Amino acid sequence: MPNRLTDETSPYLLQHAENPVDWWPWGETALNFARRENRPILLSIGYSACHWCHVMAHESFEDADVAAVMNRLFVCIKVDREERPDLDQIYQTAQQMLTHRTGGWPLTMFLTPDGAPFFGGTYFPKSPRYGLPGFPDLLKQMAQVFVERRSDIDKQNTALLKAMSEMLPRATAPDDLDVRPLNALRKALDASFDTVHGGFGDAPKFPHPGDLAFLMRRATQYGDAEAGKMALTTLRRMAEGGIHDQLGGGFSRYSVDEEWSIPHFEKMLYDNGPLLALYAEAWAMTDDALFRAAAEGIATWTMREMQSPAAAGEGGYYSSLDADSEGKEGKFYVWDSSEVRQLLSPDEYAFAARHWGLNGPPNFENALWNLRITVALDQHDKDAAASIESARAKLFAAREQRIHPGRDEKILTSWNALMIEGMVHAARIFRRADWLASARGALTFVRTVF
Repeated sequence: MPNRLTDETSPYLLQHAENPVDWWPWGETALNFARRENRPILLSIGYSACHWCHVMAHESFEDADVAAVMNRLFVCIKVDREERPDLDQIYQTAQQMLTHRTGGWPLTMFLTPDGAPFFGGTYFPKSPRYGLPGFPDLLKQMAQVFVERRSDIDKQNTALLKAMSEMLPRATAPDDLDVRPLNALRKALDASFDTVHGGFGDAPKFPHPGDLAFLMRRATQYGDAEAGKMALTTLRRMAEGGIHDQLGGGFSRYSVDEEWSIPHFEKMLYDNGPLLALYAEAWAMTDDALFRAAAEGIATWTMREMQSPAAAGEGGYYSSLDADSEGKEGKFYVWDSSEVRQLLSPDEYAFAARHWGLNGPPNFENALWNLRITVALDQHDKDAAASIESARAKLFAAREQRIHPGRDEKILTSWNALMIEGMVHAARIFRRADWLASARGALTFVRTVF
């Protein structure tokens, strides 16, 4: 039976419209119902391209027995974090303060009827594993906590609200502005920089385009050569890695390993817009063909797959591509070496296997390869360059025949602004009128609609 999400427009919420869970969309109707019934709220926040959101949905939200427990004990509310980043930020912060663990998606929060959080986490499996409790057991425990420990919850909420209020930014007099926060950030990035693989910290690794842009500015405006080295090393290693779609262009949201080899395969507009500008700047600084190819790949992918048709009176940029297709993460992107061998000529395969690591051990589950550059292409070797480009075209054409990942066709103003800025910046550097026209189309649509 369809639930209350059937009238929503969010692709993420509609993914859950047929769940046996009695989902409510966020709003006063749901909150008032929880207050009248004096029932705790189970809040689930995610987005349509999220792999672990799909896993939890398949394991628990589509399971009639689990759904029955949810419906009996809680008022269940679903939120698309891309529609409500304000709610996501509030409850991500609360989760981290309550559990002292990093956040993420799906975000699973247990709230009092007035919306105050008393426990939370991210993904919970249906049965206990990964050191996590089984979700049905957790539901029963949290419902019991709500009934038996209301005074403790109230005290915790008072302390939590006080702590969160102290995190709010305070007005600063102009005379108080100085470079200390910037210098502190520069020092922190230096301390966490991976000198071998680029990026910051351990796995999982995220692109962090804002930090890279900061380092690039330090290099160009203040002559900070080490900052420039950190930024360019990271951009180079990402462009060589599996987080970069070597065939179709664009970058996945993050890598699960420190070498940028295996990503969670969702592609997000808000990452790729700033990365486009960064790769264009990196090429302008170095004249490195790898940076040019990465920038061209992002722009081409964006116009090919992420821009709504101008012929239909639109032109804005869509939000994201799913990590999964046919119910499997990364299935659209990974390869069996025998399939690659059948598609390519012997010479093409010899160059491609060396360039993309097919002559090494498989780097993905079930003996499959996610393509990443393991041997750099010698741009002066015309035979190698021609073979790689021919192989790329053949593999891309074959991949296009596969079932594509789902696309979230929400058009978000803030994310469009990021891609418009990236596209315009790259168009100026590369003198690409088609990229500029794409950005103008998106800007016109956003101005007209919003």
